[in-house]
Amino acid sequence: MPFKELKGISPKTMENHYGKLYQGYVKKWSEIQEKLKVADLSSANATFSDLRALKLEQGFAADAVLLHEAYFDVLGGNGEAKGEIIDAIANDFGSLEKWQEEFKALGLSSRGWVILAYDFNDGKLRNYIADSHNQGGIWGASPLLVMDVYEHAYFIDYGADRKSYIEAFFQNLNWEAIDKKLLKIANK
Repeated sequence: MPFKELKGISPKTMENHYGKLYQGYVKKWSEIQEKLKVADLSSANATFSDLRALKLEQGFAADAVLLHEAYFDVLGGNGEAKGEIIDAIANDFGSLEKWQEEFKALGLSSRGWVILAYDFNDGKLRNYIADSHNQGGIWGASPLLVMDVYEHAYFIDYGADRKSYIEAFFQNLNWEAIDKKLLKIANK
């Protein structure tokens, strides 16, 4: 993890989230990759086949790994918004405050993930939600800031109080890391 401690998110939560859940997804993704090497292609079928099942679960596991990595990558900061990303947010959402209001509301609306992404389709920043790792992703969009709102991300510390977790998440954002992602993908 790119951080040692977080404000308002306990080491116990991170131990469970990163050390068990995320590592479990990494392990399963690797297992699926190995099974795909020997999958029976001759029995491929749209109703059911081992190949179809493996490919569906490959997408689920891969997205679980990638979304969790994007989530952990932007934590560990002091929450102070800065960098070119702030100008880009203001340009595409009207202001940092308007974007933040929408992003936090989506955090209460989503069952799984809230994602600020650079959408290559129109060259704009967009907020998206995904209720499951492999549902809701937008083709041609690259995540910049990912917030996990599954219960495992906050329940140990906040119980059912997701709103307080979202506030803690924002206090821990590393805006330099988010800015680097924008500069890399937008070729700035």
